[in-house]
Amino acid sequence: MDILGIFGILLGVLTIILFIIKKFNIIIAAPIATIVVLLFNDVPILETVFGKENSYMTALAGFVASNFAIFLLGSILAKYMDKSGATISIANKVLSVVGTKNPYNALVALFIISAILTYGGINVFVIIFALIPMAKPIFKQLNISWKLVTIPVFGGTSTFTMTMLPGAPSLHNIVPSTALGTTLTAAPLIGIVPSIAAIVFLLVFMKFSLSKSLRNNETFNVDEKVESSDATSKRKLPSFIISLMPIIVLLAIILIFSSVSNIIIFALIVAILLSAILFRKQIAQQKEVLNQGAAESVSSTITTGSTIIW
Repeated sequence: MDILGIFGILLGVLTIILFIIKKFNIIIAAPIATIVVLLFNDVPILETVFGKENSYMTALAGFVASNFAIFLLGSILAKYMDKSGATISIANKVLSVVGTKNPYNALVALFIISAILTYGGINVFVIIFALIPMAKPIFKQLNISWKLVTIPVFGGTSTFTMTMLPGAPSLHNIVPSTALGTTLTAAPLIGIVPSIAAIVFLLVFMKFSLSKSLRNNETFNVDEKVESSDATSKRKLPSFIISLMPIIVLLAIILIFSSVSNIIIFALIVAILLSAILFRKQIAQQKEVLNQGAAESVSSTITTGSTIIW
């Protein structure tokens, strides 16, 4: 590869970053960035992007074919946990145990909730939409800087639970496992040790950031209206144990039968069926949950595939 080709790759990376900043969908941005790379590498563009063999489109189609079932089932399970109020029930229990009167305890509680839900296979966006309305009144009451909320939420959802812990049912663990032919629990020691290191670092960093914020007299200072949680409080939520059951069963199947081929699909199906039974009182129209989960899985599959393939 010559200098021009390397320049093309760098320009392609810059292109996709710029398009994302400008809020273009990755499905649009990825092919354009691919074309930019090809222009500087003396490769036939039409055949490489749109050809029937060894092209961008065939690779994307292959990714969808290999992973769509996992995206579909994962999206449906996330919908059951969201619509039933199970995520809120788990969050409420952790908040009550850890406590929210102390600012640091509040951050730790959010961190634990985020970690539990992510390790249980719940979509990060579902967790964020569930936690943010709960966190705002707490931060306002304690009068701590709202910008600190990103540390526990993203620390719990986007670090050790997503890729490090053995058996994590997140797509970031499933997709590489499928491609490499490894189990979801491969190299457990290598996963557990950095997970512990990440947890310690995040707890220390939260304490440091909170102390610095308090020394600088930073306050809640959010002009927007704090979302009301009346609708959630009026809804009858499933108990904490019932809410955890689908997550426990999902992880137990993965960890016990990790060597079985496509065990994640079987585990997700069992978790969905269990959710349908346990949350039948909270979800009157289960057809809507299935339809919404299916519809959202299509977009997430193609979006993820476009990101990986380009």
